[in-house]
Amino acid sequence: MDTGDLRRRLRAITAELWRVTGPPPKLSRWAWAADAVLALVLTIASVDAAINRGDEQAPVEVSPADRFPAPPELPGLRPPAPWERSEVTGWPLALVALTALPLLTRRRYPLASLWVIVAATQALQRELPTLDLTPALVCFAIAAYSAALYSRRRVLAIGSVVVGAALVVSVDSENAPAPGYAMFLLLCAVSLIANAIHTWKQRALALQREQEAVAGLAVQRERARLAGELHDVVSHNVSMMVVQAGAARTVLDTAPELAREALLAVESSGRAAMVELRHVMGLLTMDGDGPGLAPTPGLDQLEVLADGVRRAGVPVGLVQTGTRVPLPAGVELAAYRVVQEALTNTVKHAVGASVTVTVEHAPDALRVEVTDTGGTGAARADHGSGRGLAGLRERLDVHGGSLAAGPTGTGGFRVRAVIPTGNS
Repeated sequence: MDTGDLRRRLRAITAELWRVTGPPPKLSRWAWAADAVLALVLTIASVDAAINRGDEQAPVEVSPADRFPAPPELPGLRPPAPWERSEVTGWPLALVALTALPLLTRRRYPLASLWVIVAATQALQRELPTLDLTPALVCFAIAAYSAALYSRRRVLAIGSVVVGAALVVSVDSENAPAPGYAMFLLLCAVSLIANAIHTWKQRALALQREQEAVAGLAVQRERARLAGELHDVVSHNVSMMVVQAGAARTVLDTAPELAREALLAVESSGRAAMVELRHVMGLLTMDGDGPGLAPTPGLDQLEVLADGVRRAGVPVGLVQTGTRVPLPAGVELAAYRVVQEALTNTVKHAVGASVTVTVEHAPDALRVEVTDTGGTGAARADHGSGRGLAGLRERLDVHGGSLAAGPTGTGGFRVRAVIPTGNS
């Protein structure tokens, strides 16, 4: 193995150790309060046990000569004590507190809390070799459980628990816990590890359900978007074909040339519909193997759109003002759909009306206004389902735009859209 391979493996191992899984835990006030109470209670208990027990010294050996009756006690003198207590103060007492106090952050910073407790326990063994470490081992067990449960670096957490346990339990016989405590701690460790594994599985299942819900919502939104696209394409072109076919039927016997032109218009509308339908369907099946998709409709196609409506017998005036600047394809498509839907509504509901389409290229926004002069009363009676205008509002909301639609004071109908361009 050369140096390059070794470095790559070391980088891979380091990346795996530091790999983060999932978002940080969201802690409630109750969780913080519970951890604060736990850390405070265990800190007080550990410090109190250390102060009351002290660093016990071994009993003083008594020589055979001392077993004889002692002489009378002289004033001002006292017999030697069989053992003495040494007080735990200063730095050793701070180490005792550090074996429990880090549990305050056991959920938010589990690995840091674990290693502070391990380091404090190791230092405490060197400072007070005969101090009972049972409270410190209890705190370590809780910190190890928290690291396995809450740490987002799973591999590093498992390694930390194993290494930390090896360091903590490697104590001298003088301050090792009693066998009963050791068995209790072993059972606690096994129970905590089993609970941590169960919790990991529950988290994985919850994350999978959340991902499925997000994917389902995305599918629903995509379906709604495609339904809007299909509505815009089919509604406009089919309306043009119906009007033109009706005109051809009316003049078929009296003016065959006019009927022929109307049928050619029907054919043109059908071809346009097929092109746009292929574009929409191509978005669903795009794999790079088929023929290229048609360009997304935009402001350049407004004149073609207006010509198609004019062939249906509706006068359309198209006016563009201002200085045109490059716009995102989504913005141009939204503007195109606004004009298309407004013209479709005019053809369907305002027979005999004329239409004016105004596109204003402002520095900060693109303003589109479509106004008709109003048609016959019978045609205005059917207002449709309103799905087209609702779909336009949803489309414009994506780009931060707005749509206003309503009758004019002269009996016509106006659709006005404003789409921010972000060029100001």
